[in-house]
Amino acid sequence: MVSANTLLYTSIRILTSLKQFGIFVISINRINYNQLAMNFKIDTKEIFYVISLNEKMLTANMAEELISFVAEKQKEANKSLVISLQNVTEIEDGAFESIKQLHENMYEGKKSLVFCGLSPAIKKSFEQKELTEKINITPTESEAWDIVQMEEIERELDMDFE
Repeated sequence: MVSANTLLYTSIRILTSLKQFGIFVISINRINYNQLAMNFKIDTKEIFYVISLNEKMLTANMAEELISFVAEKQKEANKSLVISLQNVTEIEDGAFESIKQLHENMYEGKKSLVFCGLSPAIKKSFEQKELTEKINITPTESEAWDIVQMEEIERELDMDFE
């Protein structure tokens, strides 16, 4: 796997080389390399995305980045979302506010959001923040898929009665 830093440096080197030949002019903004993208995998299904975080810790900055990423993906195709936290062993307190915001954003857009694969410690953190009653949490990804599909059917049925 190629890191974001390697790709960025390679891109800058190539663009700088082209610039000296008058082919391309680049303007580079200041970049904070400590805040580069979080590591995750996205799997696109018919009616939803599955985002699997490949990080041990979910920080407040990463949660904000996740909200931004989801907002951009929703512009492409407005789909529900399953977020797998299977690899996450710790969540910063500040990240929970972003998780609540993401939940609100998704349901305002008439789409589902389900978190799955929480370790006992992460589930306890969600319970302490009183989120287990407000957001969908399932033990497995398969169960998360089921919730997304059931909520989609509910939305379709509600539309039929209006």
